[in-house]
Amino acid sequence: MSNLLYFIAVILIVGWLLGFFYFSLGAIIHLLLVFAVIAVLFRLISGRRL
Repeated sequence: MSNLLYFIAVILIVGWLLGFFYFSLGAIIHLLLVFAVIAVLFRLISGRRL
């Protein structure tokens, strides 16, 4: 499950970078990036190990 979270976070970060450079769907990508960061922070705060 944690690997899936990191995989989704990486995809969203790449999408955010593409949206930042191409200015297409930028607002949606930025919102998804915020959700990805929150998911990673929640994973780190919860303290579960692999």
